[in-house]
Amino acid sequence: MNGEVREMYNILICDDERDIVAALKIYLSGEDYHILEAYDGREALEAVRRNEVHLILMDVMMPNLDGVAATARIREISNVPIIMLTAKSESGDKVLGLNVGADDYITKPFDPTEVVARVRSQLRRYTKLGAAPEPERPGRYSAGPITLDEESKSVTVDGEGVSLTPIEFNILRLLIKHPGRIYSSTEIYEMVWNENALGAENAVSVHIRHLRQKIEMDPSEPRYLKVVWGLGYKLEDGRHDKR
Repeated sequence: MNGEVREMYNILICDDERDIVAALKIYLSGEDYHILEAYDGREALEAVRRNEVHLILMDVMMPNLDGVAATARIREISNVPIIMLTAKSESGDKVLGLNVGADDYITKPFDPTEVVARVRSQLRRYTKLGAAPEPERPGRYSAGPITLDEESKSVTVDGEGVSLTPIEFNILRLLIKHPGRIYSSTEIYEMVWNENALGAENAVSVHIRHLRQKIEMDPSEPRYLKVVWGLGYKLEDGRHDKR
């Protein structure tokens, strides 16, 4: 349909064979997906921690951390769809991969049309069945009643405008772009202030407290902007809150 706006999904391709990553990137880039690359399981795990990933293509046999072990680790922090990439001789690994949380598998060598079809199918299930929100238009992010718009530099809660300082806005932007991910005080300080995290704990905690007062209905019992004791802070969408 002319004028139709297509959503941009982030696809992580993880394989220790760079030629395979390059080939898969060609197949999927033609579908307007944004491609992230990793070359072993550890890199894949780090990519999931640092980015909003909507689907992973994960090779089974890799150095450092293989695809099955990486899938099990990713399942501890994310329900993103994972499609295993296997050779015909790795039939046992297919079953093991599915048992630890993979959603599907594709056998090498690939049929490009099959790869695209499997990716589309998993993304459709993931977004349409409520496992994850569909991406909003670029630069606009939501968590529960909280919406941040990068273009207009605005934040609303339940449709009402909220006035934030630049530091508060940047902290919220960091957290809302990666819902559920835990950021330490040091990480927040270095990403927001763009300098070494000297005195990060006090500076970040003060701004987090002020931010809660502006976006939470009850700042003493926050539903969205939460502390994970000993680890840092995260922003949740509130859907799994049991209170």
